Parts: sequence; C-alpha cells; structure tokens
Amino acid sequence: MKSSSIKSLLEEATLHQELTVSGWVRTFRSNRFIALNDGSTLQNLQCVVDFEKMDPEVLRKINTGAALRVVGEVVPSQGRGQKIELQVSSLQVLGEANPEQYPIQPKKHSMEFLREQAHLRVRTNTFSAVMRVRSALAFAVHQYFTSEGFYYFHAPIITGSDAEGAGEMFRVSVLDPKSPPLTPEGTVDFKEDFFGKETNLTVSGQLEAEAYAMGLGKVYTFGPTFRAENSNTSRHLAEFWMIEPEMAFYDLDANMDLAEDFIQQVIRYILEHCQEDLEFLEKRLLDEEKSKPQTERSDMPLMEKLRFVTDQPFKRVSYTEAIDILKNSKPNKKKKFQYPIEGWGTDLQSEHERYLVEKHFKCPVILFNYPAEIKAFYMRLNEDGKTVRAMDILFPGIGEIVGGSQREERLDVLTDKMKALGIDEKELWWYLDLRRFGTAVHSGFGLGFERLVQFATGMGNIRDVIPFPRTPQNAEF
Repeated sequence: MKSSSIKSLLEEATLHQELTVSGWVRTFRSNRFIALNDGSTLQNLQCVVDFEKMDPEVLRKINTGAALRVVGEVVPSQGRGQKIELQVSSLQVLGEANPEQYPIQPKKHSMEFLREQAHLRVRTNTFSAVMRVRSALAFAVHQYFTSEGFYYFHAPIITGSDAEGAGEMFRVSVLDPKSPPLTPEGTVDFKEDFFGKETNLTVSGQLEAEAYAMGLGKVYTFGPTFRAENSNTSRHLAEFWMIEPEMAFYDLDANMDLAEDFIQQVIRYILEHCQEDLEFLEKRLLDEEKSKPQTERSDMPLMEKLRFVTDQPFKRVSYTEAIDILKNSKPNKKKKFQYPIEGWGTDLQSEHERYLVEKHFKCPVILFNYPAEIKAFYMRLNEDGKTVRAMDILFPGIGEIVGGSQREERLDVLTDKMKALGIDEKELWWYLDLRRFGTAVHSGFGLGFERLVQFATGMGNIRDVIPFPRTPQNAEF
C-alpha cells in the first residue's frame, strides 16, 4: 500500500480526502494525539484517534519511536501551529519501540550522546535537517558539473600511490598479520600480497582524475577518501567524501573562476530548496551561541553567512600580499594570533585565513601563488622558481574550504621536483606518461564534502554531518 509523504500532504493535501501515511511516532498525548514524522520534513503530522473506538492493546503499543501506518481523512486542524490533521479511521503498528529501552525520547539530547546512537540520531530534528541538506548539496554537485559538461569519474579506492605525500594511509592487505612473508632483508614481502605490491585506501582521486581529464576534457570525482591521521579534533574524519574536478586546458585563472562559480551555485541551490531546514538550523545555532562567551560567538547568523558567499564576488589575493597584510595586522602586532606571522614562507593557519575573510576583506577570499615548499609536488612552478600556481578558497567561520592548483605539465620540471622530494619515478610512471604523450595545461581542485556540509548547516563538529563518522578508536556502526 503506497503512503503519501507528510511533506507533500502538508503542502498539497485536499480537505476531506482519505490518505494513507506511514512514519514514526514522535509523541502520543492523551491517548488521542499522535505526532507522526516520516523524515520528509521537519513538520510532524497530527493524527487524531478516537480512543473509545481503538483497541486498547493497539493503543498500548503507540510509543515514541514506534512505526505506524495510518489511514484517515484530512480535516482542518483544531490545534495551533498546523492547518490540517488526519482523523484516523484505521491504524496499524508496524514496529514497536519499548519506551524503557528506546533511547531517542522527546527531550534534548547532547551531541555526544547522539553520536553513541548514530543509527537512531537521524530521527531527531537536528540530524534529519542536516542529512536532508547533505542530500540536497550532493544533488546540486552532480547537477552543476553535468550542466557544465563534466563527466563523472569513479576514482579507484585502492591505490599504490600517495597523492598527498603525507603517508597517513590505511594499508590494504590479505597477508597474515602474525606471520607475513619476509624478504631476505627481514621486511614484509608485499610481492606475496594480493596485488603484488603495497597498497592503501586512497586519500585522493586527483592523480587518476588527471589521466581521464587528459582524454575526456573535464571530469570530476565524488567519492570516499581515507586518511589515517590520529586526530580527535572537531575538524577531522578518517573517512570522508571528496569532490575533485580536473580540467584539461584550464589555467589557474580558469580554475579559480570555476571553483568560485561552483561553490556559489551549490549553496544557492540549498538556499532555494532547503529553506525550512536551514531556518531550523539557524535557530538552533543562535540558541547554542547564547551559551558561549561573547568572544566565541559567530558574527553572522547561518543564512547571512551563506548569502555572504553567494551574493558577492570572491577577493583574489596573492599569498605574498596576504602575508604582508597579516604581518602588519593588529592581532599579529599585539601577539593575539596563536601562531604569529614571522614572514614569507609561513604555512597559514585557520586563524589567519579567517582574519583575512572576516576582518580585513569582509568577503570570501581566494589566495594564490603559494611558496613551493609548503605545497604538493604536482603543482606548477612559477617563473620565479619560488612559488607554485596553487589556490585556496577561504570562507568565514572555517577558513580553507577548497584547495587546488594548475598542475605541472612540463615533464622535466615535474621529474626534478620528484627527485628533490625523494618520490620514486617508477611508482608514478603512468603519471609521468601524461607529460610525455600530449601534455597540456590543466588544472583542478578538491573540496571536502563534509567541510561544505558543516559550513552549510552550521554544525560545530564534522562528526555530526556524516551519517556514521569514522574516527580514531571509533568504527562502531
């Protein structure tokens, strides 16, 4: 039997028609009023039962968390806050929820508690709103790149290369951990492993995406990536999703143009299609801010912060100019930065990035032309021999949200950089082939999807914007 969604019913239902609705009980009052929610909207549907006509045994099973199928007539609501309600003619309990055991009761729960109930937390208003916004953002990502002529590319999850050079990767192996085969030198002999070499879970699909961009023109990845960084901060996950477009024949300027347009368009999409959820999340954030010290409160409500990004062009500033601004800023001179700016070559921290966006320029910022020493080997070296054609997009509240570059297309320059960094050319022979056969200017960028969802929803911890967070000592679900 097909059920109507509560969202469509509240928006489109005709009075006095009979409908079937299915959902989970949020509350049940006075043996008469059921607040039913099916996940399609924040709003509950009030279902009114005539307890005198209802089987007492069925009434006993209607508790918070129980799943119901309800048939009834749409009538004008007699209560406040809703235009219609459902006058129940028949009701079926699909699944019970023992009130003494069901953990998501109609009261305020801490984020820490809800992370321990990750399989059930989506039944709360906060997490249902976050996950609907997450879903809308994912749709907007695919919609944008498809409309711009990109092809969706599935990068491998198992890889033999470390694209980021950080070394914090999860090993993939079928060897016996207690007694692996050894080489004559006493090290693990990965030639005996499943793939015949040491392999890991990917930290990025960029290198493989470059290969396909050099044949299809414009591609993008949108898939899971993994980093074995032993970090328990509110900004890190061991498993996260990355969006990585790669474009043949794009230089750094074209790359920055695309990144700015992309991120503005996907945020505009949720402002248009997720208004109810964003308004709820904004109110939640404002209530949360009241308990914080004045110095830690956000300067902008959530919706204003999103429009701060969509309604104005991004300021483009060279790294060198940014360092001069930061070095001469009041916070730096008064030693209020946790990481003081000493001079050129400093790797910028979130506090520096936020100062540029929120205090100095008062708009989103794209920094470009970073020192080569603090950026990856594949970024194109500028003519000065000191900087590379890298770019980062900085947002209010979080700092860097996008990182990208024009890629090094010159074989001799790339091999020289790899030698200097001790990167084995034999491991990336295929990547170098892209420079041997039909090389061309090309560019790309990466955006951590959870970072985008966190920005869009105002959630303070990145663990609360992914369905089942993977962090050190935590793979429970």
